[in-house]
Amino acid sequence: MADETIFEFLHAEIVNYIINRNETKDKDAKDEDLSDLEYIGFATGFKIIERLTKEMPRFKDELDTMKFICTDFWTAIYKKQIDNLRTNHQGVYVLQDNGFRFLTRVSEGRQYLEMAPRYVAFTCGVVRGSLANLGINCLVTAEVQAMPLCKFHIQVQRT
Repeated sequence: MADETIFEFLHAEIVNYIINRNETKDKDAKDEDLSDLEYIGFATGFKIIERLTKEMPRFKDELDTMKFICTDFWTAIYKKQIDNLRTNHQGVYVLQDNGFRFLTRVSEGRQYLEMAPRYVAFTCGVVRGSLANLGINCLVTAEVQAMPLCKFHIQVQRT
């Protein structure tokens, strides 16, 4: 329980730090620059996946890797599994978390919906970094239409 609370406080402070730093750098900017927050998440996910998969055999395919992300990886970080995984079998995956941990504390209403990208940018980076370490180059975006539901869209980049 204490680890979960520390993680939530740490995440909130990282978001606060990046937002405040960006506001002091560019006071006229209309859109928030969340790339630093996403990069911190990328580096974190890249390192976490190494520890989680150290003793595991290689995944047989992309879908198997995504299933691991939805179950074991998500449980290790957020203490629950992804609620829904959808794919079109052409490199697009949608991971749905009906009670995303960093949004449940913000609000259940629509009043803070515009602030949601601040709280999901880190996780987009975590997912992208973990998949990059597993050899899957992708673009990860998040969609929040109603709090605390969050959908993470993963577009695998084919070469």
